[in-house]
Amino acid sequence: MIDHDRLFKELISTFFLEFLELFAPEVANAITPDSIRFLQQEYFVDLTSGDEKIIDLLAEVQLAGEDAAILVHIEAQSSAEANFTRRMFFYFARLYQKYLQRVYPIVVFSFDDPSREEPHQHRVEFPNLKVLEFNFASVQLNRLNWRDFLSQPNPVAAALMSKMRIAVEDRPRVKAECLRVLATLKLDPARTRLISGFIDTYLRLNAQEQQAFQAEIARIEPVEREEIMEIVTSWMEQGIEQGKREGKREGKREGKREGELSLVSRQLNSLFGEISTALQNTIDNLSVEQLESLGLALIRFTKLEDLEIWLQEHQD
Repeated sequence: MIDHDRLFKELISTFFLEFLELFAPEVANAITPDSIRFLQQEYFVDLTSGDEKIIDLLAEVQLAGEDAAILVHIEAQSSAEANFTRRMFFYFARLYQKYLQRVYPIVVFSFDDPSREEPHQHRVEFPNLKVLEFNFASVQLNRLNWRDFLSQPNPVAAALMSKMRIAVEDRPRVKAECLRVLATLKLDPARTRLISGFIDTYLRLNAQEQQAFQAEIARIEPVEREEIMEIVTSWMEQGIEQGKREGKREGKREGKREGELSLVSRQLNSLFGEISTALQNTIDNLSVEQLESLGLALIRFTKLEDLEIWLQEHQD
């Protein structure tokens, strides 16, 4: 299962100002950058359901030329929910009551379906009296066109294009374009891995799509193509190290071979999606030493044929 809340919170907290520059530029332009301070998690009990709710992200920021700070509340919503606008109002009311500061609420709707426009207003009114009209800024990713963000030199754009409205046939191209934008940003390795990992999580390609992705990469200018391949290699190596750690733990329980096989399977799934039963059976019959060798060789593979050739060369 994908931990959507963690991924979005990590992305937006790391690139908070860049997120605002993309989706709330008026706020971003008014903020004193070195004043950004993230506040501790806020827990609220939803009195209508009895559930405990946690606010995703809350930051206190100073606006240029103003003495009083404001709060920016960002909520990442990964599924459609009845009465969500009411819940957002409850959050606002409790934050406003606790801090007595202006609150700027933003919701990122990240689900794929439904694609209808989500409500972003909560009202309480009578025929002769409007008691309440609460609004929040809405970023509904499945209603945004990824093409509109191609020219944005912004790490959040590079990541979130992977969750925007994408035709099935465009998935390989979008992944290539996300990585191309990321390569142009020249971020440090840790931030690059964060973005590339986000992209890979939400744009997992099957074997056919992976071949189309490699074709898209081949059409990119050589300098950018080399930088993209460095990024891909970096997150693959990170996956290998993580897989080795998991493999060792698994090895203690089920034997070293099962751990190595599990690691190779995860790498293959990341590279090519589902592979044929015949190929999988061949891999299942490899020795521990062969599996270790294959795990290292996978970093250099760019197409499924590379795997087939390697298996032919290393079969007993």
